[in-house]
Amino acid sequence: MKVNMLLADFAQVVQGKLYVMGGGWSVTGPQPQPSAVALKIEVPWTQTNRRHEFKMELLDADGRGVILPGPEGEKPVVMTGQFEVGRPPGVPQGTPLDMPLALTLGPLPLMAGRYVWKLSINNATKEEWEAAFTVRGPAPA
Repeated sequence: MKVNMLLADFAQVVQGKLYVMGGGWSVTGPQPQPSAVALKIEVPWTQTNRRHEFKMELLDADGRGVILPGPEGEKPVVMTGQFEVGRPPGVPQGTPLDMPLALTLGPLPLMAGRYVWKLSINNATKEEWEAAFTVRGPAPA
């Protein structure tokens, strides 16, 4: 599979297309704000009509999973899900098909530093994709 990842202020999928606002940033903060990860997954013909699982996790600069407090205690920042791409009528055999996906996030209370969203599909470690960003610290007084 091929994947394009884009960090954005907001993203959604409407009728099979990605709509992205405030996309393409890699520096944010210092205040927490809502964000999204927009994904365009290109699924090869041979992998259509079957279920695929994805996992997206937030890692710190040392490659450790970020853990944040929540209503049910501390939890790692991880999103998981499944998708399946069907073969529409009239598409020539062998054509890769797109799977747009928008993962929206509320404000995350992250410390200043470097972070990476890491995506894996079907638990494959050979194919992983990343989108890195930096959270600014407060301005000097």
